[in-house]
Formats: sequence, C-alpha cells, structure tokens
Amino acid sequence: MLSELMNFLRACFRPRSDRYVHKGSDAGGRQDGLLWYKDCGQHLNGEFSMTVVQANNLLEDQSQIESGSLSLHETGPYGTFVGIYDGHGGPETSRFINDHLFQHLKRFTAEQQSMSVDVIRKAFQATEEGFMSLVTKQWPLKPQIAAVGSCALVGVICSGTLYIANLGDSRAVLGRVVKATGEVLAIQLSVEHNACIESVRQELHSLHPDDSQIVVLKHNVWRVKGIIQVSRSIGDVYLKKAEFNREPLYSKFRLREPFKRPILNSEPTISVHQLQPHDQFIIFASDGLWEHLSNQEAVDIVQNHPHNGSARRLVKAALQEAAKKREMRYSDLKKIDRGVRRHFHDDITVIVVFLDSNLVSRASQIKCPNISVRGGGINLPPNTLAPCTMPTEAGNT
Repeated sequence: MLSELMNFLRACFRPRSDRYVHKGSDAGGRQDGLLWYKDCGQHLNGEFSMTVVQANNLLEDQSQIESGSLSLHETGPYGTFVGIYDGHGGPETSRFINDHLFQHLKRFTAEQQSMSVDVIRKAFQATEEGFMSLVTKQWPLKPQIAAVGSCALVGVICSGTLYIANLGDSRAVLGRVVKATGEVLAIQLSVEHNACIESVRQELHSLHPDDSQIVVLKHNVWRVKGIIQVSRSIGDVYLKKAEFNREPLYSKFRLREPFKRPILNSEPTISVHQLQPHDQFIIFASDGLWEHLSNQEAVDIVQNHPHNGSARRLVKAALQEAAKKREMRYSDLKKIDRGVRRHFHDDITVIVVFLDSNLVSRASQIKCPNISVRGGGINLPPNTLAPCTMPTEAGNT
C-alpha cells in the first residue's frame, strides 16, 4: 500500500517537462518511422500506454490523455480524460476536436461543479457547433472542409465512475477479472454507429422514412447515402446542412436530391459504469485496431504481458494480422511509406488505461499536477489540407 502511494506521488510531482509531449523524448513519446509510442505513463487512477501508427499521407487519427483537474476551477473534480478522434476526408476535424473538446468539458464541469452525462453531452455539442462555425468561415476559400469529419471516443474516470461517450466506430473494451476462474473477460463499453450494423441501418430508415436510398450497399459495404459508413460524427457538414452540399464541393460528395433534415448527427451514445476492483484496464482504440483483432484477443494480449508497452504490442499484433491477410511479411509491411500504407491498414490509435483500484477509490480528492499527452505522428503544418480522398476511403473511418 505504501509503495503504491509513493509511486503515485512520484508520478504527480515529476518535473514539468515530463507532463507534455516532446517528440523523441521519453517524457512525451518516441517516434520510430510511422510509429509513435509512449510505453508507460502515470495517470491519476493508475498507468497508461499509448501508441499511434500512421497510414494516411496526413495522420487523420488524433488522441489525448489528460489527468488531473477536469474543471477550470482548482477545486476539482479530479480524474482522467481519454480521447480518440478518428478523422476521415482529412485531419482538420480530428485536430479541431483535440484542441477543443476537453476545454469545453472543463468549462461545463466548472459550471455544474461536477462531472455528469450532461456535461459530456454539452462538450460534444459545443465542439460540433465550433467546427460548423469554422466551416462556415472557411467555405468561400476552402469548400472541401465541409466534407471532412471525425469519429470521437471519450472516456472519463471521475469519483470511481467511468463515463464512455462515442460517435462513430471507435471502440472501448474493458478487461474484467472473473473471480471464480481468474480469466479476464472482454466487455465492450461503447456503442458504435456504422451502417454495417443492422440496428444502425434500421435507425437511419426510421429517421428518414421517405428516403429509400438512405443506406446503400456499395462494393459489398453498407454506406449512408452510398458515401460514408458512419451515421454519427463531428463535422461532415455536407451531410448535415444542405447549403454546404453544392458547388464548389466536389461532385462525388454532392447529393442529387436536396435534403431537409440532417442525414448524419452528432449526438454521442453515453454510458456510465461504476468501477469495481475486478475491472483491470480499458482499451480505447480507433477502428483500425478492431479490423484485425477481436475484443477478447486484444484483452488477452494486454492481460498476458507486462503493462509497459501494452498499446504498442496491440498495434504490432494488428499489423501482423494486416500483413498476413496480404500474404506478406510484417517486416516488409513496416517498410511501406505513409499514403501507400493506407492500402494495407488504417491509421491506428490505441490507449490502454490501467486501473489501480486503490487510486480509483480516492483519486477525485487528491490534487495532482495536470498531465497532458497527445498522440504523435509525422509532423506537418497544422493547416495542411489532405489530398481529397475517394468516397470509398472517406467513409472508411
């Protein structure tokens, strides 16, 4: 017990430089070709491991872990925030979410003086409204920004409670020990919004009863309006406001019939879980991981190895599967450069958050310096617009 407390205090009072991302340093992560990783770090409720592998010419996945105050007020509450933002059509929306969502959450937490489902919902709504304003301003000079969007997966641990909010098809999976057998079960915590799921197609049909083409099977993949796989997102303004679905937007994004109600929406599905001592860890990952690994396979990999490097181990397992599917060696896959690499796998982001039950039970009362780490990638100018992707790619979030 004493050693755990000492480790926690050491994590809280590290030098300032250890709390922010510095490319190439142990503090904020290391770059190895297209792979960025931070094998181990401390958050208020335990340890974490974080990895990003880039496949697109411009990294469309953005991610962050924030630990410490979840409010603008120093009085708290305190906890851990995890965000994974899987962009499509370009990096602008995912970068915008990375810059704004957590700040909105802190503002609404300060207003309500506590963490809640309502706080998280308002933070998502404010982020969506902010990006829509940006699109409106940039439309005359950069109209293609109306076709850029992002999924958003968020986890908040506060006062022994885990909140999971999701838009799109990233996924959060809990590893929970079964006391009787000692095995660790995978429990999916997030609800996904992808047209390949029958219930999502039914929801779209019920929301758009007069549109027989609301979902279309194209190249053996279900897509909303034949364009995009996800039914909820931040951004994708061209499918939410008809005034942006016109020239000079590229013709492949323009619908033949004008629409009266938004085709996509930005309402996250939010669930609340009271953490138990047998809850060991949570894997947060963009869908690039889940294309190649099942929930239980991912949980087994984390459970059967040391905490250090867990996220990197998961990414390696996914890339090995991707290579196997293309009948090539993993070592050869790693040599393929960004852009071309997208033909073999997606950008993949993984954050594994380990839970120390002793810290979880009292973390909201302990003041600790704020820890902030963002997932890395190949650095490019922040305002670079990605080359326009084909519709089949744009929907593959």
